[in-house]
Amino acid sequence: MIFEAIGVVKSPVKEGIDENWGKVISEIHLEPKLASGLLGIDQFSHIIVVFYMDKATFKPQSDLIRRPQGREDMPEAGIFSQRAKHRPNPIGITAVELIRSSGSVLVVKGLDAIDGTPVIDVKPYYPQFDRIENPVVPDWVNQLMKKYF
Repeated sequence: MIFEAIGVVKSPVKEGIDENWGKVISEIHLEPKLASGLLGIDQFSHIIVVFYMDKATFKPQSDLIRRPQGREDMPEAGIFSQRAKHRPNPIGITAVELIRSSGSVLVVKGLDAIDGTPVIDVKPYYPQFDRIENPVVPDWVNQLMKKYF
């Protein structure tokens, strides 16, 4: 399986953080040869960004089961029960607000990816596909997310 980056994230965030991502304004710079593929994207208020967390590491002995964000007030949980960056395949997927599109650049709000992160794909947000009615999550997830966005 081989993926090639279609672009890169330009962000004021240079190191991973665990809060306030919802306020971050970033740019996604697509390869210029792919710019025509953005035709119509500006008609959407939100998009989904798929990216490769190339700075993340994965150590099975410490990352398969861990406390979310390393917080002692969180219960231990398996990596597949978390959205942590340190995973076997460090792929990030985030729905973000699309502020504007210009040429091969997308300006977005709420992308939890650091500066220089390779972008694998961009998709429009379709509420018919991407929304779940009344999802159930553990209480610790709600506690964890209070400051994240």
